[in-house]
Amino acid sequence: MSPDEFLALALENPVNRVLLDRLPAFGLAECYLTAGCLFQTVWNLKSGRDPQWGINDYDVFYYDAADLSYEAEDEVIRQIDAATADLGVTVEVRNQARVHLWYADRFGGEYPSLASSREAIERYLIPCTCIGIDVATGELFAPYGLDETARGILRPNPVNYRPELFAKKAQSYRDRWEWLEIDPVDDG
Repeated sequence: MSPDEFLALALENPVNRVLLDRLPAFGLAECYLTAGCLFQTVWNLKSGRDPQWGINDYDVFYYDAADLSYEAEDEVIRQIDAATADLGVTVEVRNQARVHLWYADRFGGEYPSLASSREAIERYLIPCTCIGIDVATGELFAPYGLDETARGILRPNPVNYRPELFAKKAQSYRDRWEWLEIDPVDDG
């Protein structure tokens, strides 16, 4: 699957189109629409489902290392919530410069201080889900390519190798899209 083909499919989800239209107005640095709202839309279409089927939230990453306060991030969250309230979906906005401050409490384990939103996208548990669209340029960022996304191959990401979390997430995806293939976790 080419980047253009992926983008065309991802934009069949009307919420993705609206978010990509509205988000640039916020002027957030390194702002990406990312994660499930993109690849799940593609998987839904491949499965003959509505593009929005089963999408729990729409993830938006930005990167602001100048202000790591909860208050600054919360202000951005509230502004975007107000600007997207009419969509009837949950938009999850996170400053990737401060994820390391709360990750261990929420998910357990260590998490490094990141240098960019792209670095955050590269760290998703499953490489074929490491996808984002730069809201300023509309360019697709898929550091591991799109072949496994199109084929539905779920394998652990060596950049963020968390076997227990991978297994849980991969099975959750497989439960919803039966045609996905899970590569076994190598514990040895």
